[in-house]
Formats: sequence, structure tokens, C-alpha cells
Amino acid sequence: MQNVFEMSKGTRDAFGRALATAPDDEAFRVRLERHFAALYEPLDRLYGDHPAFAEQLAAVLGQIAATHMARAPALRALDHEREITPDWFQRQRHTGYICYADRFAGTIAGVRERLPYLRELGITYLHLMPLLRSRPGENDGGYAVADYREIEPALGTMDDLRVLAADLRAHGMSLCVDLVINHTAREHEWAQRAMAGDERFRDHYLTFADRTEPDAYERTLPLVFPDFKPTNFTWSDELGRWVWTTFNDFQWDLNYANPAVFAGMLGNMLALADAGVDVLRLDAVPFMWKRLGTDCQNQPEVHDLLAAYRAAVRIAAPAVIFKAEAIVSPDVLVNYLGECELAYHNSLMVLLWSSLASRRTALMAQTLSAMPTTPAGKAWITYLRCHDDIGWAITDDNAAAVGEDAHEHRKFLVRYFSGDFWESFARGAVFQPEFNGEGRTSGMAASLAGLDVALESRDPAAIDLAIRRVLLLYSVVLSYGGLPLVYMGDEIGLRNDTGYAEDPRTAGDNRWLHRPRMDWDAAGRRHDPASVEGRLFAGLQALVAARRERPVLHAAGTVEPFDTGNPHVFGYRRELDGRQFTALASFSEVEQAVRSEAHEPAAPACRPPRRAGNYLVLAPYGYAWIG
Repeated sequence: MQNVFEMSKGTRDAFGRALATAPDDEAFRVRLERHFAALYEPLDRLYGDHPAFAEQLAAVLGQIAATHMARAPALRALDHEREITPDWFQRQRHTGYICYADRFAGTIAGVRERLPYLRELGITYLHLMPLLRSRPGENDGGYAVADYREIEPALGTMDDLRVLAADLRAHGMSLCVDLVINHTAREHEWAQRAMAGDERFRDHYLTFADRTEPDAYERTLPLVFPDFKPTNFTWSDELGRWVWTTFNDFQWDLNYANPAVFAGMLGNMLALADAGVDVLRLDAVPFMWKRLGTDCQNQPEVHDLLAAYRAAVRIAAPAVIFKAEAIVSPDVLVNYLGECELAYHNSLMVLLWSSLASRRTALMAQTLSAMPTTPAGKAWITYLRCHDDIGWAITDDNAAAVGEDAHEHRKFLVRYFSGDFWESFARGAVFQPEFNGEGRTSGMAASLAGLDVALESRDPAAIDLAIRRVLLLYSVVLSYGGLPLVYMGDEIGLRNDTGYAEDPRTAGDNRWLHRPRMDWDAAGRRHDPASVEGRLFAGLQALVAARRERPVLHAAGTVEPFDTGNPHVFGYRRELDGRQFTALASFSEVEQAVRSEAHEPAAPACRPPRRAGNYLVLAPYGYAWIG
């Protein structure tokens, strides 16, 4: 705990004023003293000269106190428990599952009914994709939020969310929900009041009377969706001004230079905490602060904003943690683990698919070895697929270090996973293709791993290899280090949904290719060991169980790739408190040998490796966990 006398004089004076109005509650006062400097100092840097700073700081402290005092007894108990065990999310017992509530089970109530299915798989962490009320019609898959305090009516109510959170808690499971923090829908109350002429709310957004400033910014701004959004600004007839719209013309970027925006978004965070949400996935955090002459991403002020939010929630609801949605380069990404407990290991995901296509693991080993050290008390989210496209983030430096040309490799991956390569087994689609042959990739894991092609050909050997590929990739996701996520349907080989092209609401965005509805008939075959569904479900279930039994897979452990002596086999070692663990993963469709005098593998595999003298021989796409 930071002693009040260690604070700067300005912080100490502000703390004294805050303490004078704080509720007479010992737990709250202890947390306030412990985290006040972490809240006040970044806010002072951001807003100290703003005329409304004192007023907004008082509003922030009032929200924090009110949330703490209103916490339900079960949530207060959880607050206390997680303050004692702050590593709860790092533990190897946790494996996550990510899905859209409607596509998984129709409604939030339907998700509750399907919890036994998730528990059967071994899931302890459930990430439900956007739930909050979004704008009618086109809404970027739910990321254009019209009301942060209401659930999308077709999915249920906030009370339904509270009941689901309680059910999950009762079974030792956690709930993650998306909070879109960079922008709102133009239908949000703040935007509506701005369009009605309220200048206080116009200042919640970044707007411009003419194109002078937008044009100056555009000189250094990239385009997120160049195919259908060729500018970062949109003219609003209602405002008579240009509005900053990074993602879509109906998603208005917030003006975080206004402290009222900070306070308003904090209220949304605390409302979700009050509903029992354990993890807030903060969407599009790199874009929160703008600076002329830059790409307006990852600015220092973003980290001040996140630090202040983190401190505020630690005081009000310490059971709640943050997950940063920041898909940026590794050296930049690790900075988000300064304020957020979790961040996506985008590099690992990209490298897994890269190695699967090339059959070579040197680039993966090089890139992961060069990653910055994970800060203490934090963890990566490891994953294979998600709702978004795959951006082929292969850097020039890492590619050159293993004799690759990054541009040519990215072009190869785009072609390979769209099936536009002579030996490709994949069936994906190119998202946002570029003139230079690069682009991004859409597709479900099973389709990218060859299951579509194999089933179409009715080739048992090809089907076997496709299943092996999926399990191989998940063997790394579940053991490399961090909190692993299973994307909905991967556990039963759910494939691309080409029907998206027939719906005018989704036809223009091929990311809906990998946002199918859950096939519960297929899931019903998960206990048939001869079926594709049965083999994948059993294989993934066994990996989750094997992970749970290995304390060395706690996220606090160290991980280090090593040279296996075989260019097709990726190897890595983990260590924690004297425990050691070695993993081998073969990215080849033929047997591969690795010199190993260690003990025999003791984890599930597609087919257990066989010993040949001092060598372990891995089956096609085989993997082994040793220790």
C-alpha cells in the first residue's frame, strides 16, 4: 500500500479532499489510499489545466464510492477473495471460450442453458461478444453501441446478465464482456444531444467546421477499412461539421481530451461491474487519443487513461480486471500489460498459421524469442481464431533474421489461406486485399486447416490430417503461456458459413464467414469417437484437462523457445518454481524426429510419439508435452 506521506504534495492535498467526502467504510478507505495516486496523477496530467477538472474529479470519486457501497454481498466477497489471490486469472485451471450469445444459444438465457456443455469441455472463462444495445441495422457486429446500460433487446436484459454472471460464479467460471471505449454509435444519447445543438455533448466527440484539420490529420492516418471506409472523417448534416469516424461513418470517435468523457465511460464500466462482469474487454484502446502528425494510435495519453480507469475500478470493484484489445506490434503491445491484466497475443496466433502454411518454425521461434518479457502479474490471451480477420503481422526485422522477405511471406500467406496456392489445403477468403498482393484473411479454424477440402473429397486420410492440424495448433495455444481461448465451434470442427453472402446486412463483410451459428446437431455427435466432432471434442477436452493438471502452465512461469534441430518442429520450455515443462509441435504432414533423452511424453496427442533410440518420432502434425 502506498503511504499517504509518499504522495506528492498536490496528490496528498487532493487525497485529503477525497477522504473527507469518502463513505465511512474501512475497505473503501483502504483501497482509496492504496490506489488514489494511480487514479489522480494520470488524470492531473491529462486534465489538470481543464476548467472542469475539479468538477469531473468529484463526479468520478462519487461514482467510485457509490459503486463500492452498492456492491452485492457476493461481489464484495469476490472483491476480497481476488485481492488476496490477484493471480486468479493466471492459473492453469482456466481455459476460456469466446462466442456471440445469439449465435451460440439465441439469448443470454439460452447461454445459461448451455453452460453444462461448456463445463463438459472444461471451460472456466466465458467471453460473450458484444451484448450492449447497438444501433439498428448495420452496427459493425455489435460494436456500434447506442446504450451502454442496456442489453440488446433480442438477447435479454441487464437482469438476465446478472443471473448469468451469478450462475457462472457458482460454478467457478468468469464472465468477460466487451466495452467499446473508443467510439459510440451516432444513435447514442451523447451524439443525439450533440446533434440537437447541445454544445456540451458536441465536445464529447471530435468534430471540425471544415476540412482543414481533418486533411492535416489524414496525411499520417492509416485506414482501418480502406475498401469501404476510405476516410477517417464523416460529414454530419445535423451537426454541420465533420466528425472523426475511424471505423465506420456511424461510429463516432470520443474526445478523451474532455474529462466529462472519461467520467461518462467510467460510469459504463462500473455499471457492468455492478452486473457481475469479471473481465472488461476494452475495445479499440490504441485509438483513444489523437495527435497531429502521428498515426493517432498508442499515444502516451492512452496509457494515462487506462491507468486512471484501472485505479478507479480497483477502488470500486477490485474483482474486475481489464483485457486490452490492441492488435499492434509486440514491442508496443506489451505496454498495454502495464495497465491491463490481459492482452491478446496476436503474434502467436499469426505465427501458428504461418508455420502451418510454410511447414517451417524458424520465424515463429525467432519472433517469440524477441518478445519483451511479460510484466509480473499479467498474462497473454492465447488464441487461434476470433471474430475478426487475421492480419499478417510479420515484421521485416524478424523475417530478415531467418532469411525471409516479410512482404513476400505475407503475400504467400494471403494466397495460401484463400486456397490460391497450388498445394493449399485451406479455404479462407481475403479480407481488405491490397494492391501489392497483401491483405488479411477470414475463415474458421477448421476450414483454414483443410477440413472443408478433406470432407468434399471424402478422403479419410485428409480428414485425419485436418483434425490433427487443429489439435496441433490448440496444443500450443493451451500450453505456451497465458489464458487460452477456444473460439466457438472449433471444438467440433465448425466450418465457414458461406450463407453470410445471401444476407444484405452482412454480404459486404466476409468476416461473417467465420461467425457462424452453433450447430447443436453437430455438437450432439461429440461423443461419437468415429466422427469428426467426436475426435476434435475429445482431443481438445483432453488437452484442457492435461493443462489443468500442470501448475507449471500458470501464466507467471517463464517460456523460452529452443532449437529442436528440426526445422519443422517447434519446441519451447516453461519453468515455474522449479517445475519444468517441454513441448514439441510438428508442423509437418510426415513423421519428424527430434533428439530427446527426456522422459516419455505424458500428455494427450493425436498419436503418442514413439521412441527411436535417443529420438522422439512425432506423428504427422504430432505434439508432445513432457513434464
